[in-house]
Amino acid sequence: MMKLKYIILVASVVSGTILTSCNYTDLSPIDSFTDESYWHTPNDLKLYANGLYGYLSSPTATGDNTSDNFVTNSYVGYLFDEYTIPTDANSGNGWYWNDIRSCNYFLKRYHTVTGTEAEINKYVAEVRFFRALLYYDKLRMFGDVPWYDADLTTTDTEQLYKARDKADFVLGKVIEDLEFAVTNLPEAGNEEKGRLNKEAARTQLARVCLYFGTYKKYHKQSGNLTAESLLKKAADVTDAIMATGKFDIVKGTDNGARQLAFEGYPLYYGNQFVQEDLTGNKEVILARYYASGVLTHETGRQVSQNGMGLSKDFVESFLMKDGTPIYNSGSGYQGDDDQEKEFANRDPRIYQIIDNVHRPFTVQNGVRESHVGNVNSNSGVTGYPCVKYRSADTKQAEARNTSYDWFVYRYAEVLLINAEAKAELGTCTQDVLDKTVNKLRDRVEMAHLTVNPVADAKPVAYGYALSNLLYEIRRERRIELVAEGQRLDDLKRWNAMKLLENPKTMFGLKITDAVKTTYAKQNVTFGGENGRPVINYDGATYLYQYASSKALDDKGRKWTDTDRRWFYPIPTNELTLNKNLIQNPGWK
Repeated sequence: MMKLKYIILVASVVSGTILTSCNYTDLSPIDSFTDESYWHTPNDLKLYANGLYGYLSSPTATGDNTSDNFVTNSYVGYLFDEYTIPTDANSGNGWYWNDIRSCNYFLKRYHTVTGTEAEINKYVAEVRFFRALLYYDKLRMFGDVPWYDADLTTTDTEQLYKARDKADFVLGKVIEDLEFAVTNLPEAGNEEKGRLNKEAARTQLARVCLYFGTYKKYHKQSGNLTAESLLKKAADVTDAIMATGKFDIVKGTDNGARQLAFEGYPLYYGNQFVQEDLTGNKEVILARYYASGVLTHETGRQVSQNGMGLSKDFVESFLMKDGTPIYNSGSGYQGDDDQEKEFANRDPRIYQIIDNVHRPFTVQNGVRESHVGNVNSNSGVTGYPCVKYRSADTKQAEARNTSYDWFVYRYAEVLLINAEAKAELGTCTQDVLDKTVNKLRDRVEMAHLTVNPVADAKPVAYGYALSNLLYEIRRERRIELVAEGQRLDDLKRWNAMKLLENPKTMFGLKITDAVKTTYAKQNVTFGGENGRPVINYDGATYLYQYASSKALDDKGRKWTDTDRRWFYPIPTNELTLNKNLIQNPGWK
């Protein structure tokens, strides 16, 4: 029997019809929804809110493609300071307001509905959550932005052509919306499957507070909302989630024996991301649900054809299984002359994230097949293909046939926020670590983090001093949340773009005689006119996708405190239309 799934289907039809008619409020088409015929029952509110669920994160294998974690087959111009100013708001750069207008349209009309306060406020909370989510994106992208709490029409000229509001003011409004959502959404487990709950709103609130708390701290920004107060709220909110006792870190199953992990190499981490039913999974705070033949996505296919590979720098960030940094004396690191040595005795997430002989690439008729990986421009730009979202079940890699569910918010992030916020506040004890980071390490059977970790003998350069504890919590976050789309935000909020100056953020595997021998079996050569591109650096040779177009000393990789890329530019047409808008610094 097909598993029961809650799938929102009518959302965009209802809300789209209403929004289309909003410019003609003096008309009452017989065959359309209008303000006169709508806004009567809580179900009207529910159907409208359905249309906003598309703003939640959705399945993708290209999260973190703009960061130091991945190298893409064509270099990302933004990272080399080659981003150009778009002409209009439809360019996709984020200066787009119809989505927020959709939220405000609801919030100005729901009052006519008849029902209990709890019934009504549940859907008001959903819409305010989405407005907060959308404004959070705009704050991160543009800094100061105009705050709107009404659905403007062409006659609202004063509001349409006003200047931007201060980021702190808008941030306060975002927090208010999320706190309303926390108060009025149902408890996790009491919501309709697939809909928002209290803890999802708390998770988003904690994410917002951690982002701006650390951004203010490391960019030395003042304001009504202080770095300390925001970090304290992030800690308190995640404490509240943890105190519910409803969530835990889960060892992912082998998904009906379709993964068939090798003995001694369990896929407790990797399996979590290819589960075909996350119902009841205690790591889920909010998920998108899919079902074969009903609603599917493309991630299982995309993950093998996305033109990306993990960077050498990312691979070097994995600790040894006993928690020792690889370049520390006595670590037991065997070097990187071949992949088997490079992965030996490392954090077990390494073989669950990167393709290797210890992780089945396919399972057909119960037979496992593995390979070293790829170094082509589609699936292995660096020789370190990311397989975090790849199922060994070949059916999942068929076009539009991926049916495993998607984490929108997962408990692992909550634990990482809690640990980081408390470390920033100076209140991270061993008990805190054991309830947060060490639960993640327990999943993969790795040594615990202590409050006084050993210093990394060859640390990455943040450009400022950092305690060993914070350094390791940041490392843990990088590994655990890789490919989940948060790495660039982390670099920005930490004022850590200096990390991009490390050439290994653009490199792939080291080319040695052993590597050449291995890939010769696949008719792959390195260097020369027909071989995969390579570069010599620090006495070694590495795969280097951009060797023909970008130099190691490219100044575009270097950010300053006043770099224009901290915020994106406002489209030029918007500046022409509204003379009160001022372009973000550095964009001309």
